[in-house]
Formats: sequence, C-alpha cells, structure tokens
Amino acid sequence: MANILITGTNRGIGLEFVSQYLDCGDTVFATCRDPQAADKLNELQAGNSRLKVLQLDVSKPDSFAGFVAGLEGQPVDVFINNAGVYGPRSAGFGQVTEQDWLPVFQINTIAPLLLTQALIGNCKQGTDRKLVYVTSKMGSIADNSSGASYIYRSSKTALNQVVKSLAADLAADGLTAAVVHPGWVQTDMGGPNALIDAETSVSGMISVIDNLTSADSGSFFNFDGKPIPW
Repeated sequence: MANILITGTNRGIGLEFVSQYLDCGDTVFATCRDPQAADKLNELQAGNSRLKVLQLDVSKPDSFAGFVAGLEGQPVDVFINNAGVYGPRSAGFGQVTEQDWLPVFQINTIAPLLLTQALIGNCKQGTDRKLVYVTSKMGSIADNSSGASYIYRSSKTALNQVVKSLAADLAADGLTAAVVHPGWVQTDMGGPNALIDAETSVSGMISVIDNLTSADSGSFFNFDGKPIPW
C-alpha cells in the first residue's frame, strides 16, 4: 500500500480524497490549517490508524521546512496538492485589486512549488513518485471564452505552467507531475448547483492518478481522464 500526502483535507474534495484512499488501504498524511476544528477529518482518524492528520498552513511557506521535518523521512508515494482558494467572486473587471490577487496567487501558485521543493526528498524515496496538482479548467487559456474570474483563472494558469516545468525538471529523478481538473463539484467553492458530487470527482481523479505513467508527465487531465487543452 502507498503513502499518500494530501493538502487541504478538512472538507470537500480533500476530505473525500482522504476517505477514498483509506478505503483503498493506503496510509494517508492529511494536512489542514486547523486540525482541531476539522471535525469530519478527526472522526475518520478516530477509526483508522492509517490516517495521520497534520497541521499545515500553505499560506505560510516559512513553516514548510518544519512540516517536512515532522514527517521524519517518511517516503511519499503520491503527493496531491489540493489546497486552493477562489478569491473574491465580485472581483470582475474594474474591481480587481492587488490586495485580493496576491493571497490567491500565494496559495494557488507559489505555495505548491515551494511545498514541492520542501518535500522532494520524501517524494524521491517513494515508490510511485507521483506529484498531482488539483487545478481547474478555468485555467485553460484555450477554453476561456467567457472572460472574467481574473484572479482565479490566472492563478490556475500559472500553476499549470509551474507543473509543466516540474515535469521537465524532475523527469530524470523518475517523478511524474500532472495537473487534474476535478470538474464542477458540489462543494463550498463549487456551490450547490454544480454538476457532480465530490465522490464522483475524486473517484475519477484517483483513477487518473493510478494510471499515470512517465509518458503522462506534464499533462492536463479532466477527472474522467480526458485531456484538457492548455
């Protein structure tokens, strides 16, 4: 069984990733900003010794070295960067501010790379050596026909470029890096009118992750395995 490290697991897609990987028999390192307040995550932990709930605030990169030290050299077979934010939904053209934009870029784009750099030793020790980043179809330039959502779109487009570079730079170490779109999911971010539930989304993404090979490194996938244009 594999060691899976997932960020942003206190609710929604992240929590569902934890649940499904535990059902698969894997050991899960689940991170969130405030473990004491993550009631559903703690309920899962109470019944399963393979779940390790760890504190990590991805908006504070100064804490990454200490977080990794706390793993005590544990290998990470699959790293799933799930943590992300949308930003102000009212920030259309004319309302975008630097103060709104920078925190979203910090969490969605900068933190994933800095955390990967911090975790790379653990990932190289893993057997699967897969790095997976939850992105969004809204980060696809080719797919953008409706405009708006400047902050969120740009942060995910930039994340896609980061992962494309990771795929090239880490290929020699046998690591596979890819981005995956979860679909429009019924979560706090996706809202109640979204098309699919978290269980369907995560089940599909796990299938994509399971089937990733080195030939897929640097690819952009939908949760159902279909490629998405950049």
